[in-house]
Amino acid sequence: MTKDERWMSEALQQAELAGAEEEIPVGAVAVLNNRIVGRGYNRTEALQDPTAHAEMLAITAAANALGSRRLEGVTLYVTLEPCCMCAGALVLARIERLVFGAWDPKAGACGTLYNIPQDDRLNHRLLVEGDVLQEECSAILSNFFASLRKAD
Repeated sequence: MTKDERWMSEALQQAELAGAEEEIPVGAVAVLNNRIVGRGYNRTEALQDPTAHAEMLAITAAANALGSRRLEGVTLYVTLEPCCMCAGALVLARIERLVFGAWDPKAGACGTLYNIPQDDRLNHRLLVEGDVLQEECSAILSNFFASLRKAD
Protein backbone atom coordinates (compact mmCIF):
# COMPACT_ATOMS: atom_id res chain seq x y z
CA MET A 1 0.00 0.00 0.00
CA THR A 2 1.39 3.40 -1.00
CA LYS A 3 1.35 6.43 1.27
CA ASP A 4 -1.44 7.98 -0.81
CA GLU A 5 -3.50 4.78 -0.58
CA ARG A 6 -3.02 4.72 3.19
CA TRP A 7 -4.39 8.24 3.60
CA MET A 8 -7.18 7.64 1.08
CA SER A 9 -8.20 4.65 3.21
CA GLU A 10 -8.59 7.10 6.10
CA ALA A 11 -10.76 9.32 3.88
CA LEU A 12 -12.85 6.25 2.98
CA GLN A 13 -13.45 5.65 6.69
CA GLN A 14 -14.80 9.19 6.91
CA ALA A 15 -17.04 8.48 3.90
CA GLU A 16 -18.42 5.43 5.69
CA LEU A 17 -19.35 7.64 8.65
CA ALA A 18 -21.27 9.89 6.27
CA GLY A 19 -23.09 6.94 4.72
CA ALA A 20 -24.03 5.63 8.17
CA GLU A 21 -25.71 8.99 8.80
CA GLU A 22 -27.53 8.78 5.43
CA GLU A 23 -25.35 11.54 4.00
CA ILE A 24 -23.74 11.21 0.57
CA PRO A 25 -20.65 9.16 1.49
CA VAL A 26 -17.74 11.48 0.81
CA GLY A 27 -14.85 11.73 3.24
CA ALA A 28 -11.69 13.80 3.49
CA VAL A 29 -8.53 14.01 5.56
CA ALA A 30 -5.92 16.76 5.64
CA VAL A 31 -2.36 15.52 6.17
CA LEU A 32 0.76 17.46 7.14
CA ASN A 33 4.12 15.87 7.94
CA ASN A 34 2.65 12.37 7.81
CA ARG A 35 -0.05 13.24 10.38
CA ILE A 36 -3.77 13.88 10.01
CA VAL A 37 -4.51 17.47 11.01
CA GLY A 38 -8.14 17.59 9.87
CA ARG A 39 -10.97 15.18 9.08
CA GLY A 40 -14.39 15.66 7.59
CA TYR A 41 -17.31 13.92 5.98
CA ASN A 42 -20.43 15.22 4.32
CA ARG A 43 -22.85 16.70 6.87
CA THR A 44 -25.09 18.82 4.63
CA GLU A 45 -28.30 17.10 5.74
CA ALA A 46 -27.48 16.86 9.45
CA LEU A 47 -26.40 20.48 9.65
CA GLN A 48 -28.80 21.77 6.97
CA ASP A 49 -25.79 23.59 5.59
CA PRO A 50 -25.04 23.49 1.86
CA THR A 51 -21.37 24.24 2.58
CA ALA A 52 -20.87 21.27 4.94
CA HIS A 53 -18.99 19.18 2.38
CA ALA A 54 -16.29 16.78 3.57
CA GLU A 55 -13.52 18.96 2.14
CA MET A 56 -14.80 22.14 3.78
CA LEU A 57 -15.05 20.47 7.18
CA ALA A 58 -11.57 18.93 6.87
CA ILE A 59 -10.09 22.29 5.81
CA THR A 60 -11.73 24.05 8.77
CA ALA A 61 -10.51 21.36 11.17
CA ALA A 62 -6.97 21.63 9.78
CA ALA A 63 -6.97 25.44 10.02
CA ASN A 64 -8.13 25.19 13.64
CA ALA A 65 -5.53 22.53 14.48
CA LEU A 66 -2.70 24.49 12.87
CA GLY A 67 -3.87 27.91 14.00
CA SER A 68 -3.67 29.30 10.47
CA ARG A 69 -5.90 29.84 7.47
CA ARG A 70 -2.91 29.10 5.24
CA LEU A 71 -2.50 25.36 4.98
CA GLU A 72 0.85 25.38 3.20
CA GLY A 73 2.39 21.92 2.97
CA VAL A 74 -0.95 20.17 3.55
CA THR A 75 -2.24 17.42 1.28
CA LEU A 76 -6.00 16.91 1.20
CA TYR A 77 -7.24 13.40 0.47
CA VAL A 78 -10.88 13.19 -0.59
CA THR A 79 -12.89 10.28 -1.95
CA LEU A 80 -14.64 12.31 -4.68
CA GLU A 81 -13.32 15.02 -6.97
CA PRO A 82 -14.16 18.38 -5.33
CA CYS A 83 -16.88 20.70 -6.63
CA CYS A 84 -16.38 24.39 -7.49
CA MET A 85 -16.93 25.56 -3.92
CA CYS A 86 -14.48 23.10 -2.43
CA ALA A 87 -11.90 23.59 -5.19
CA GLY A 88 -12.02 27.33 -4.53
CA ALA A 89 -11.53 26.72 -0.82
CA LEU A 90 -8.47 24.57 -1.59
CA VAL A 91 -6.93 27.48 -3.50
CA LEU A 92 -7.81 30.03 -0.79
CA ALA A 93 -6.37 27.76 1.91
CA ARG A 94 -3.12 27.39 -0.05
CA ILE A 95 -3.35 23.58 0.10
CA GLU A 96 -0.20 22.16 -1.51
CA ARG A 97 -1.65 18.98 -3.00
CA LEU A 98 -5.04 17.39 -3.65
CA VAL A 99 -5.44 13.63 -3.99
CA PHE A 100 -8.88 12.25 -4.82
CA GLY A 101 -10.38 8.89 -5.64
CA ALA A 102 -13.41 9.06 -7.93
CA TRP A 103 -13.98 11.58 -10.71
CA ASP A 104 -17.26 13.52 -10.57
CA PRO A 105 -18.76 13.90 -14.07
CA LYS A 106 -21.61 16.11 -12.79
CA ALA A 107 -19.82 18.58 -10.52
CA GLY A 108 -16.07 17.93 -10.62
CA ALA A 109 -14.01 21.11 -10.63
CA CYS A 110 -10.51 19.62 -10.45
CA GLY A 111 -10.20 18.33 -13.98
CA THR A 112 -13.61 17.15 -15.13
CA LEU A 113 -15.84 20.20 -15.73
CA TYR A 114 -13.30 22.80 -14.59
CA ASN A 115 -9.77 22.79 -13.25
CA ILE A 116 -9.86 25.46 -10.59
CA PRO A 117 -6.83 24.24 -8.58
CA GLN A 118 -4.55 24.61 -11.59
CA ASP A 119 -6.02 27.72 -13.21
CA ASP A 120 -3.15 30.06 -14.13
CA ARG A 121 -5.36 33.09 -13.55
CA LEU A 122 -5.51 32.41 -9.80
CA ASN A 123 -2.82 33.40 -7.31
CA HIS A 124 -2.23 29.83 -6.06
CA ARG A 125 -2.10 26.49 -7.81
CA LEU A 126 -1.84 23.07 -6.30
CA LEU A 127 -0.80 19.65 -7.45
CA VAL A 128 -3.76 17.40 -8.30
CA GLU A 129 -3.86 13.63 -8.56
CA GLY A 130 -6.99 11.55 -9.16
CA ASP A 131 -7.76 7.85 -9.31
CA VAL A 132 -6.24 6.86 -5.95
CA LEU A 133 -8.31 3.88 -4.76
CA GLN A 134 -10.76 4.91 -7.47
CA GLU A 135 -12.66 1.61 -7.45
CA GLU A 136 -13.28 1.70 -3.70
CA CYS A 137 -14.23 5.38 -3.77
CA SER A 138 -16.64 4.85 -6.68
CA ALA A 139 -18.14 1.73 -5.11
CA ILE A 140 -19.12 3.42 -1.85
CA LEU A 141 -21.00 6.09 -3.83
CA SER A 142 -22.60 3.63 -6.26
CA ASN A 143 -23.78 1.39 -3.43
CA PHE A 144 -25.24 4.35 -1.55
CA PHE A 145 -27.25 5.59 -4.52
CA ALA A 146 -28.35 2.05 -5.44
CA SER A 147 -29.72 1.59 -1.92
CA LEU A 148 -31.62 4.89 -2.21
CA ARG A 149 -33.19 3.75 -5.48
CA LYS A 150 -34.25 0.45 -3.90
CA ALA A 151 -35.87 2.32 -1.01
CA ASP A 152 -38.09 4.33 -3.38
